Formats: sequence, C-alpha cells, structure tokens
Amino acid sequence: MATIFRVGGLRIVIYPNDHPPPHVHVVGPNGEARVALGDDTQDAKVLTNDGLSRRELRAALFEVTEHREMLVRFWSEIHGDS
Repeated sequence: MATIFRVGGLRIVIYPNDHPPPHVHVVGPNGEARVALGDDTQDAKVLTNDGLSRRELRAALFEVTEHREMLVRFWSEIHGDS
C-alpha cells in the first residue's frame, strides 16, 4: 500500500496489487471508499463507500479532483498504463 498523501484525517492510497480502472482508496477513521480517477472527459466518482461520511466523501472527491494529474501519474508508475 502506498499512501500518496494525507488530508484532513483521510489517507489517499494506491494499492500495488490493485486492478483497473485507475482509482484510489480513501481511508478515514471509520471507513474506506474507492474513488475512480476519471479522465479528461470524466470526473472523479465514488465507486464504493464503506463507512465514510458524506462530508468525508465530498472532501475526498475534491482532493482527488485537485490532485488528479499527480494521482494518475502515481497509478501509472505503480500499475503501468491502463
């Protein structure tokens, strides 16, 4: 597991043995969500949520959107292009 960054009590993580589509795991104190990174035509979106609050999900989507280019670069470094 590679923690890419932390923000407001959330960890943005990419697992090395994960699968497409490119996504991150957002880990909070009470749960975890998977957020697809999207592409130039799609916004980031929540794929699954297990315990994060709406507030945490909004914050996660904002941070993933703001750092999308960096996150896609890390995904590609870890998994190759997909």
